[in-house]
Amino acid sequence: MDIRSEEGVSGGRYAAEVEGHEAEMTYSRTSPKLVIIDHTGVPDSLRGKGVGQALALHAVEAARSGGWKIIPLCPFFKAQAQRHPEWKDVVN
Repeated sequence: MDIRSEEGVSGGRYAAEVEGHEAEMTYSRTSPKLVIIDHTGVPDSLRGKGVGQALALHAVEAARSGGWKIIPLCPFFKAQAQRHPEWKDVVN
């Protein structure tokens, strides 16, 4: 799955287009070392296909490579982080 990153001044998003539909995970950057994942949106037609999970993993990998931490405000991302204790190095 190809996930693209879009970064703005105070935040950004990760987006994936699958089967002609777009899913996204948005975040706010509070400092160079901290982001808040605040929303995950996956169209009904893509539910159950692992798209949200792929976006969450992408966010974790981006945090690891960028050297920042994630605060999980989004309920989906928070639930995923609880299922993946191996993400504790970047998820607060």
